[in-house]
Amino acid sequence: MNLVKHLLNRKGDKMITASPNNSVREALTIMAENDVGSVVVMDGDQFKGILTERDYSRKIILKNRNSRDTTVGEIMSKDLPKVSPTDTIEHCMELLNDNHIRYLPVFDGERLAGIVSISDLIKETLITQQRTIDQLENYIRG
Repeated sequence: MNLVKHLLNRKGDKMITASPNNSVREALTIMAENDVGSVVVMDGDQFKGILTERDYSRKIILKNRNSRDTTVGEIMSKDLPKVSPTDTIEHCMELLNDNHIRYLPVFDGERLAGIVSISDLIKETLITQQRTIDQLENYIRG
C-alpha cells in the first residue's frame, strides 16, 4: 500500500513559506523565485494555510484588488482537509477531488510534516504502477 510518508520521503520536507502578513505581491515573488505554484503560510511554527496561484487569480485579479495592498492572510486557503503520513495516496486523491483543491497539508500529530500536491500524488501513482509493471515483467521472464 502506498502511503503519504513514502511520498514525503521521496519528495523531501522542504516547504516554501510566507507569512500571513506578507503582501500577496511578496508571496508571488517567493513563488516565482522558487518556481512553485503555492506557498505554505506559517505564523512562526503555526500552519495557517496555503496561498496558491488559484487564490491569486480568483481573489485578486477577478476582484480587481491590489496585490501590494492585500496580505496573504486575507486571501489564503485555510480550513483545508488534513492528512497524516499513514494515509493512503488514494485517500488523498479522493480528498482533493471531493474538495476541488490541489494541495493538502500533512500533519504528524500537531506538527506540519509537509504538503502534497495533486502533481505529487500523480507522480507517486506512476512510480507505483511502474514498480508493478517491473515486477510482472520479472515474474514473466523468471
